[in-house]
Amino acid sequence: MPGSDSMRCQDPHALSRPIARRRPMHRRFALILLASTALLAGCAGEPRREGRLDPRIVERLNAVSLDPAQAGRILNAYRASLGLNPLKPDPRLMAMAQRQADAMAAQNSLSHDADGSFASRVTAAGLDSARTAENLGGGYYSAEEAFEGWRKSPGHDQNLRLKEATRYGIALSKDPRTRYRTWWVLIVASEPEVRREMGAPAPTQTMWFGNNARPVR
Repeated sequence: MPGSDSMRCQDPHALSRPIARRRPMHRRFALILLASTALLAGCAGEPRREGRLDPRIVERLNAVSLDPAQAGRILNAYRASLGLNPLKPDPRLMAMAQRQADAMAAQNSLSHDADGSFASRVTAAGLDSARTAENLGGGYYSAEEAFEGWRKSPGHDQNLRLKEATRYGIALSKDPRTRYRTWWVLIVASEPEVRREMGAPAPTQTMWFGNNARPVR
């Protein structure tokens, strides 16, 4: 079953934890919403497949690719249908997404903590955004499939429809020895915060882990 996971910065009072899973007959997928970092802390990745790989699987996986511009068109067409602004590609978000996708594949684990906690990754990337969201996916063989899975999950769909977002980054990592074989990451964010004057109090920022928000300073 393919997999997805989502995080975002928004309403600190919204509390819900939707979790959805679907099992197509022909391959494995997973769809997950992270409610808090603690829920996934300590979750170990599965062992990699050993032995000779099926050449048909390898051939099919080799055909899977990601065109960030095409993914952006899919995302923006969906947002436009809802009357929302388009998002532009952001190099920092692309790099952040790729590190996360590679880390998930290396650990064979669909987790927002694969490359460090979401909050720490946002800070390390220097995003300074009031709103940042992340969707994860595993087992999808095209960007169209990944977005379809996210749209069908209420929590992930909220991230696709993040009103304040202006930028996006998306990445794909592949490994035929892992559980899902394909690992997807989408990050959307608002514009960077305006730098405050020296000595001024830091604005409260909320980070969403799935649909469970908490203030972060």
